[in-house]
Amino acid sequence: MACAAGPDPASDGVEDERPRWDNKLQYLLSCVGFAVGLGNIWRFPYLCQTHGGGAFLVPYLVALVFEGIPLFHVELAIGQRLRRGSVGVWRAISPYLGGVGLVCFTVSLLVSLYYNTVLAWVLWYLLNSFQHPLPWSTCPLDPNRTGLVPECRDTSTVTYFWYRETLNITADISDSGTVQWRLLLCLAASWAVVYLCIIRGIETTGKAVYFTALFPYLVLSVFLVRALTLPGATEGLLRLFTPDMQALWNPRVWLDAATQIFFSLSLGFGGHIAFASYNPPRNDCERDAVTIALVNSVTSLYAAIVVFSILGFKAAKDHGRCLDGNILLLINAFDLPDQSVSRDDYTAVLAHLNATQPERVAGLHLQACHLEDFLDKSASGSGLAFIVFAEAVLHMPGAQAWAALFFGMLFSLGLTSMFGNMEGVVAPLFDLKAQPAWLPREALTGLVCLACFLLATGFMLQSGNYWLEIFDQYAASLNLIFCAFFEVVGVAYVYGMKRFCDDIARMTGRRPGLYWQVTWKVVSPLLLLTIFVAFLALLASRPPSYRAWNPQHEEFPSHQEKPHPGWVQATCMLLSFLPSLWVPGVALAQLLAQWTEAAARTDRRPKLQGGGVR
Repeated sequence: MACAAGPDPASDGVEDERPRWDNKLQYLLSCVGFAVGLGNIWRFPYLCQTHGGGAFLVPYLVALVFEGIPLFHVELAIGQRLRRGSVGVWRAISPYLGGVGLVCFTVSLLVSLYYNTVLAWVLWYLLNSFQHPLPWSTCPLDPNRTGLVPECRDTSTVTYFWYRETLNITADISDSGTVQWRLLLCLAASWAVVYLCIIRGIETTGKAVYFTALFPYLVLSVFLVRALTLPGATEGLLRLFTPDMQALWNPRVWLDAATQIFFSLSLGFGGHIAFASYNPPRNDCERDAVTIALVNSVTSLYAAIVVFSILGFKAAKDHGRCLDGNILLLINAFDLPDQSVSRDDYTAVLAHLNATQPERVAGLHLQACHLEDFLDKSASGSGLAFIVFAEAVLHMPGAQAWAALFFGMLFSLGLTSMFGNMEGVVAPLFDLKAQPAWLPREALTGLVCLACFLLATGFMLQSGNYWLEIFDQYAASLNLIFCAFFEVVGVAYVYGMKRFCDDIARMTGRRPGLYWQVTWKVVSPLLLLTIFVAFLALLASRPPSYRAWNPQHEEFPSHQEKPHPGWVQATCMLLSFLPSLWVPGVALAQLLAQWTEAAARTDRRPKLQGGGVR
């Protein structure tokens, strides 16, 4: 539906009251920092490795061109044109779409709760990085000080430090355990840092991003230079980029590529709409959308090179230790001279012994030492940061410095993403006029951060990691896709394509071409609808379950797959669908309000009686 161009946004007084970025660089860094987050470091490399290596870049680029960039342009353009936050924008387009902004607000709030919890974990590791030796490098003594703690002795030191020293995790989600006070203090510190950075909106975040957005690139570059000089880096990079084109026939690869682009660009949260609303009306939002989206994707690729260089080094170390263990067994079993078997000739010696004395070799139960197997043990999410990478830095000279750089980088990445998440929470409150006249912005922002901190304390229980994974898996996925679908449909068919194109021409000096209009009207809505249906099918195909830490398992340590209890499954479903109900709920409330108003007008009309007016 095409509509006539609306009035200039300055005509309603919004522009005069709206703050402005100090300069264009602040805006670009804020958007890049919001888009580039922890997922670029610990999710994208994992997807490349598990979905055909370099072949994964094909669906990733297709999703970027036909889904990511068009939707990103919509958010930047509509925010800049209407100069409001997510709630204000969609209420201005149509009262029936007011629920779209409330979905953005709700999801940003839920994501902020658990995202800053991850930052609390990162801060805990960062603080411990200054100890010598690193606390996850050795096992503690048992209470009697007669030996090492069995849990740590029977597993790796990094795994023990993560699951026992840091999380002190329970074996079941139903067992909440107690509050971990050290983590709670880290959580309070993380929220305090976030508050100080967003206390005056873009006036303070615009200055903080000079460090928080640029520091991770400096650290990644330092890590890259170091990683490329480490043994095994080449094997790690080959593992990452060797294409397996057969993987492209797997529909899950395309689904993961589409969702990675969606979440990596932070679409649907409302933060980009709010950031763009602080731009001058004649800013080139089209160029910004393409530039920021490309920077985000290049950063993912850059981070993947660094991560897999380090993982290749770790795999080479693990492979070497495996060979050394087997060599020692052979030397002892066959009375070979010490140091007579090297890693290079291990394969030949083993083949000779297998040919001459196969029974004795079989009785040794040698480990299968294949470098590819160790390369396959990559991880994503918290496992990559707090276990795999934490172990990798132990083998690097100056481990404390590398650990501090790595976790400092993660904290900066997460902090900048939190700026966008919180802008998606705070800006709608101003749109809804939720700030009393006597309450300054600084106090309202402080109350929001305090409320978020109190709500997030549940993640500080011993079962908190299980709940964080639930929020990560269910709180955002379907709701954001649902929200983005109504965003692009609302702009293309409610606000009107002609009106939207006229607005962009007024802002940038040129009308959007055929590519933009086709993707906005047809391609992007169909892609989002397909992803939404695929997610629903995936959700219906497997009941919610979780990997529970099981220290009593005979093969310690072990993760046991457990089904969620019924009440937890109900919580998962509420997180998956409840925020989206804002859209039909607000539309229905608006429709009922209009019916009520129309009925009231009908009742107030003069009634005719006997041919005259009564």
